[in-house]
Amino acid sequence: MIYSMTGFAAVSTELDSGSLTLELRSVNHRYLDLQLRMPDELRTLEPILREAISAQISRGKAECRINLASRHSAQQPARMNQVLLEQLSAWSAQVREMLPDARELSVADVLRWDGVLESPALSAETLHDNLHALLQKALQDFAAARQREGEKLKSFLLERVVQIETLRAAVAPRIPSAITAYEAKLRTRLLEALGSDDDERVRQEITLYASKIDVDEELSRLQTHLAEVRRVLDKGGAVGKRLDFLMQELHREANTLGSKSVDAEVSRAAMDIKILIEQMREQVQNIE
Repeated sequence: MIYSMTGFAAVSTELDSGSLTLELRSVNHRYLDLQLRMPDELRTLEPILREAISAQISRGKAECRINLASRHSAQQPARMNQVLLEQLSAWSAQVREMLPDARELSVADVLRWDGVLESPALSAETLHDNLHALLQKALQDFAAARQREGEKLKSFLLERVVQIETLRAAVAPRIPSAITAYEAKLRTRLLEALGSDDDERVRQEITLYASKIDVDEELSRLQTHLAEVRRVLDKGGAVGKRLDFLMQELHREANTLGSKSVDAEVSRAAMDIKILIEQMREQVQNIE
């Protein structure tokens, strides 16, 4: 399978005291850059989460965001933090001792104080089990999303490979006709300049000219690289770096093909090939 570095998955589960949500998202990156964002009470599980995610992703800028939303219910009412209440009472007495006109804390003020109301806490084991199950579901959805995107990228690249092969096939037959046209032009110039078309001189010039515009080697290497692109895409896996290298090689051959061109159609074909390679290169950046 071909996997894109771009993916997203979001899953959630309901707990007795609230809801647990996990989001996974990633974009392309040269190497693996994983960031975990979670409540402090889940921070002890970070090594397990990091290991599980890293086992599935080899490249990409990934973010795992976990949210634990608590709620109060009639069955499990919130509890007062007795220690904090005593501390608030002591603080209030100290303030009023120094500032007699200071207003006393109301019940509403106390209840709004951060940490006064405590929800029944889930055990670490319960949190671990729920989060592990949630992570497995998220990773499955995440892999499926990356695979779907990867298959689209693969189809895109193979379409360009076919188009480049078509352009390549159209170039080779034009080389002999270009040499023939040059020979006729050369004979005409020699006849005008010298009054004769020296066969030996013509043969030498034609041989030199043919060697300069010979693109058989470039066309052969171009086809070899295209075949390797097909092979790598069929093999699958983490092939992004290999494909990126092949794009560089294809671009080099297309540049040489254009520089040797003495025919307008060959020049246009070389330009079209370079455009297609650039389109492929942009998409290859998204492949893991």
